Amino acid sequence: MMKRTIQILTSFCFIFLSTVQAQQADWKAGVARMVITPKQHMAMAGFAVRTHPSEGKLHDLWAKALALQDASGKKVVLVTSDLLGLPKAVSDQIRDRIQSKYGITRNQIILNSSHTHSGPVLQNALSDIYLLDAAQLEQVKQYSRALEDHIVKLVGDALGKMEPAEVYAQNGVTRFQVNRRNNPVATLTKVTELQGPNDFAVPVLKVLNKKGELKAITFGYACHPTVLEIYQWSGDYAGFAQLELEKAHPGATAMFFQGAGADQNPLPRHTIPLARQYGRELAAAVDRVLEEDMRKLPAAITTAYAEVNLPMAPLPSKEELSKISQTAPVAYQKRWAERMLGKMQNGEQLSRLYPYPVQVWTLGGLPLVSLGGELTIEYAIKIKQILGQDAFVLGYCNDVMTYIPSCSILQEGGYEGDAARMVYGLPAKWDATIETKILTEVIAQCEKAGALKIVK
Repeated sequence: MMKRTIQILTSFCFIFLSTVQAQQADWKAGVARMVITPKQHMAMAGFAVRTHPSEGKLHDLWAKALALQDASGKKVVLVTSDLLGLPKAVSDQIRDRIQSKYGITRNQIILNSSHTHSGPVLQNALSDIYLLDAAQLEQVKQYSRALEDHIVKLVGDALGKMEPAEVYAQNGVTRFQVNRRNNPVATLTKVTELQGPNDFAVPVLKVLNKKGELKAITFGYACHPTVLEIYQWSGDYAGFAQLELEKAHPGATAMFFQGAGADQNPLPRHTIPLARQYGRELAAAVDRVLEEDMRKLPAAITTAYAEVNLPMAPLPSKEELSKISQTAPVAYQKRWAERMLGKMQNGEQLSRLYPYPVQVWTLGGLPLVSLGGELTIEYAIKIKQILGQDAFVLGYCNDVMTYIPSCSILQEGGYEGDAARMVYGLPAKWDATIETKILTEVIAQCEKAGALKIVK
């Protein structure tokens, strides 16, 4: 009898331990969301042609967070937001506070902005293109400080809602992005074949709880949210896509992340019905993926992060800046030149190096590369050539300091290759080595995170 009892207890312990180990091998996930729509009329970001503050909203702006924990207890947090882009000062403050409060380091945090041009101006961002008085500048300052508090709290909320989960990934496709450098808007209706390069991928991450309920839909696309330039807050097409998905899947949180969409526009544009149409198209692409057999990801996370010093071209001289300040055809270029001159005259040293964030995660073997700035599409194409077509490539992450042109765009010049650095307030355009340095650092961080081993 005693022997039989011991056998039963031993079997029970084995089953119990096996169950515990199986549970420990699961993902844990937490999702949180927060409205970040300004409570007052204030300056809107993205377009220099706007002449007065906002006049209401089409729909709310949101910040949303997805926290994941693997079988070993390692955590990562992805934050998405309906904003033009977080400048370095704001992003650094948010990430430092998250690390201090929750113990989540920079390599475990991605702060992505959708790049909607229908969100609020942030402090220390594109200051030369906005003509703001003292009261407006104070509004921007107060909103930016409150935003920092909101995102820190949001991350804490997501971490506090962790529960056992399953995570799936797959890429879909939709084709409303148009390479704006290769397809002039004025002649678009006469064109029978659009020119590239393009990347039409719609990366999708699906999170289910243990009941099989859909908790989070994280999805991306590489395309400027510039359908709308009106005076109402909105997430543009990306905001409408999230609304469509949340309507179709009650109880789920839809999170949009921007890809390498710096040189990709939704065309045609400029109407609310078009923004809704593109939102529905993107939501339909995501829904198709959700209905298919997506790749189930094992509960394993690796992370790597670095800031590589990107060099700029030689700085302009005082004489060159003086000439620009007097003869530039665009007002913001004159203001930029005057500000640079003022720094020089005050003895401030203009730096030719910029600390550029490069980040790599693997989620159950899925490579995810997040890069700062307005990332042009060729980076996504080349990174996928290295890591495989299933890889997720995010731009507009952690610091949006200006455009990140490919080598070919830098040589061609134009807005993305040259003029945008004045919009963002950098002292010079990038050095010709920019693409090589970024891709080299991506490979280094992939090796550190084990992403290249997975591909091999």
